[in-house]
Formats: sequence, C-alpha cells, structure tokens
Amino acid sequence: MPLKPRALHLTADHVARIPSIEDPGMPDYPGVRPATDADYDAEVARIMDTAPRDEFWVFAYGSLIWNPATEFDREKIAVASGWHRNFCLLDRRYRGNPNNPGLMLCLDRGGTCRGVAYRLPAGRIRENLDRLIRREMSMVPSAFPGRWISVATETGPLRALAFIIKRDDLRYVGGLSLAERADRLAAAHGWKGSMAEYVLSTVRKLEELGIHDRNLWKLQQLVAERIDAAYPADREV
Repeated sequence: MPLKPRALHLTADHVARIPSIEDPGMPDYPGVRPATDADYDAEVARIMDTAPRDEFWVFAYGSLIWNPATEFDREKIAVASGWHRNFCLLDRRYRGNPNNPGLMLCLDRGGTCRGVAYRLPAGRIRENLDRLIRREMSMVPSAFPGRWISVATETGPLRALAFIIKRDDLRYVGGLSLAERADRLAAAHGWKGSMAEYVLSTVRKLEELGIHDRNLWKLQQLVAERIDAAYPADREV
C-alpha cells in the first residue's frame, strides 16, 4: 500500500512566479541536428528488432510517470538496480534557455531507481513506440537513447525500455552537488515551462505512488527556497 504523501515545500504558487518565455529555437550543439521522420523510423525499427518477443514494457522514472506519451494496459511499480535518477541533461530550449539552461532528468549509472513499468497494448506497440520516440528524441544523435534494462517487480523481473544518458555526450552535466543542481533548476525556464514545474510534477507523482526519492525530496525543498529568494510571493513578476 502506498505511503501517505508528504507535504511538499515546492508548490504551484512557486511555479507560477517563474516568468514565461518564447521559444528560443533549436540549440546549436556541435555535431547534433534535428531529428527527421527517417530518424524516428530507424529508431523505432532498431528498438522493435531488439524487443522481447512476449510483452513490451517501458520503464518510467520522470515525466513519463505523470505525462505518459503512450497508451498502456498495465502498470507495475518497478526497481532498476544500477541506475539512478539524475538531473544531468543540458536543456537550452524546452525547460531552459541559452541564458538559464535547464537540466532534464535521465537515468544515470549507479544506485537504484524506483519507478513505474508500463506495458504497451500488444496490438498497438509500433504506433505507441513511434509516439514515444518522437517525444524523447528531438535531436540526433540522442543523448539518452532507449535501451533494454532489467527491472524487478513484485511479480518477478521484466525487460523494459529505458532512456539512459550517455556520459560521453557533450550535453551530459555531471559532478554537481544537490545545491548546484537546485541553483539551475530554480532559475531555468523555456517555452514548455520551467524546471521548477518539472520537479514539482515528478516529486508529487512519485509521492502519490509511495515512491520516496531522497535526493528529489531534498531538491524540491532547495528549489522552493531559491524561488522564494528570487521571486518573493508579494512581488509581481
């Protein structure tokens, strides 16, 4: 049974204080280009060719938990050993901008991650996978390509598709303390919203599921404190 959700420090009021921004356009990363339909088709084919033959599961650890990109007909709490959630992917467009880059959440090496495994409907796997890839892979090469990992559930182990950061990618940001990450997350905002909104949505949904991530819990508190300092509640923005 999920534990009772705790009261968050970070709230919708904090998120509302972050200013909006127009789309700054596709970032210019060396050796990286926007993905095309052909790229999406190739990635879907690659994943389908390596997929388990019985069921197709996706391991969700961040935004896919609170905003799934696909249909699913079953879900299970799942644990990925050897991986952890990490705000480590540089973002200068979606929830960040050139002046205040964001840090998107990815799976990174080391530790343990509790999340949710979603099963795609058997008769609609390819179309749902296409929707998922189009959401997750806006640029080529991807900094966090899909790969198959083992996850544990209460009914036994599964092979699930997960999106894992490549540490040798130029967009990988490693070695930051929680405080340094909070500095960036509190300030970053892009045309799809703020990093504060992303943090809030993720932690709130995890708490609803009874998944208590110690680092994320501390991060949401630190982000709230920084927004209070930068955008006092009684000051118009």
